[in-house]
Amino acid sequence: MDVDLSVDLIHATVQLEQPLGDGTRTVGTGFLISSPSPDGKPRVVLVTANHVLEKMPKANARIGYRISNADGSWNYSPQPLTIRDAKGAPIWTRHPTRDVAAIAITAPPEFAKAAIPADYLAADDTFARFHVGAGDEMMALGFPRGLSANQAGFPILRSGRVASFPVAPAKVFPTFLLDFSVFPGNSGGPVFMADNSRRRPGAEGEAKFIAGLLTQQVELNNERLEIGIVTHASYIRETLNLVNNPAAPVTMTSGERTTGAKAASAQEAVGQ
Repeated sequence: MDVDLSVDLIHATVQLEQPLGDGTRTVGTGFLISSPSPDGKPRVVLVTANHVLEKMPKANARIGYRISNADGSWNYSPQPLTIRDAKGAPIWTRHPTRDVAAIAITAPPEFAKAAIPADYLAADDTFARFHVGAGDEMMALGFPRGLSANQAGFPILRSGRVASFPVAPAKVFPTFLLDFSVFPGNSGGPVFMADNSRRRPGAEGEAKFIAGLLTQQVELNNERLEIGIVTHASYIRETLNLVNNPAAPVTMTSGERTTGAKAASAQEAVGQ
């Protein structure tokens, strides 16, 4: 099947927001994954960075659905998304060691169809098979400072190059750097590879996969270095497993720190 992963992920990526009541809102990005339940029934799971949801204190957030019309136009139609129970406790599933969260949702039919199959999430062998390394171009989707590409609420597509080496295995290098400007609102957005024009000699097949999700920006002495930190898709896979089984095994990585790292979403509120 010929897949345009860029377009497919644009349709599957949504803005997440929660008004704070003072004229500002917390904003992040999420994307929809098709991940069947243990009994095999179809299920849509929203994936984002854990800190995006943690910084939303109220029970209900808003998820930015888009509705297509017969004339080719689109309407932006954000809907309530319950993220906490009556006592304020989170109802999403978080990875115990990485900044990844997932929550099963009931999406409108158009969005349920737009959810990306979980098979597109990269694993360690994906990076090896396509010889992914420093200098390779990847793309990222998000809503920097709450901005969308148009009034229909589509995410903004940008690109950057892998800025660190090596990038695998994930249990040793759970994150990697991407050379592009990161802003509040970008966190939780998918980072992916869909351009085959720069594949290295020996790489197998077409490089179309989700490499991970954006979780942080890098700062030094309060100066943004225009570098994003991407958490490997392996940890998205593990988080989806935890949605099915809270006792599922996970990779316990070392608590590595990137000097100056700062979450790039709801830690900074943006104007409504």
